[in-house]
Amino acid sequence: MSANPYLTPAERAVLERARIGIAGAGGLGSNCAMHLVRAGVRRLVVADFDVVGESNLNRQFFFRDQLGMKKVAALKANLLRIDPEAEIKAVDVKLDAAAARTLFAGCDVVVEALDAVSAKTMLLGALMPLGLRLVTASGLAGWGRSNAIRLRRMGARVVAVGDGETSVEDAGMAPVSPRVGIAAAMEANAVVAWLLGLDTP
Repeated sequence: MSANPYLTPAERAVLERARIGIAGAGGLGSNCAMHLVRAGVRRLVVADFDVVGESNLNRQFFFRDQLGMKKVAALKANLLRIDPEAEIKAVDVKLDAAAARTLFAGCDVVVEALDAVSAKTMLLGALMPLGLRLVTASGLAGWGRSNAIRLRRMGARVVAVGDGETSVEDAGMAPVSPRVGIAAAMEANAVVAWLLGLDTP
């Protein structure tokens, strides 16, 4: 049985059949994956090349005993504790356009959870021609101003989460768990809404 017993059998079946790609397993990606599995999604493809570090623990879905582990391996272990029957494809790779197209081509929705603007641009450029539905994020640094984090439609198959302004590169705009968590939950919510039939997540 999936991790969410509150849905109807038909809703559970839709979520369990879906295949969701997540590009990045940091603050956005790890928490988004956690929300998706708790919601009832069982098939994830998660790609990242990094390892769990001390500085990640303030906002990412990892634990102190996982320091030094590859993020995708640690995240898979954590997600399977929520739903042991989940199918988590954990890929240790630094994504480029070719790798992104290969890994995510069969996904129903792909979540962009990368740090650098150049990496975000690369991913969208690689996947948009495939006609995939994409959830991206921009502007979630700092604290407060929760209502500034919004979901915006960027096209028929792309939605963006964030305030569209703040950056961790700006002075006083550190990445802090509450705002990162809000954005990650909104990304997951958009995925679930799309899967369960809402045209506008």
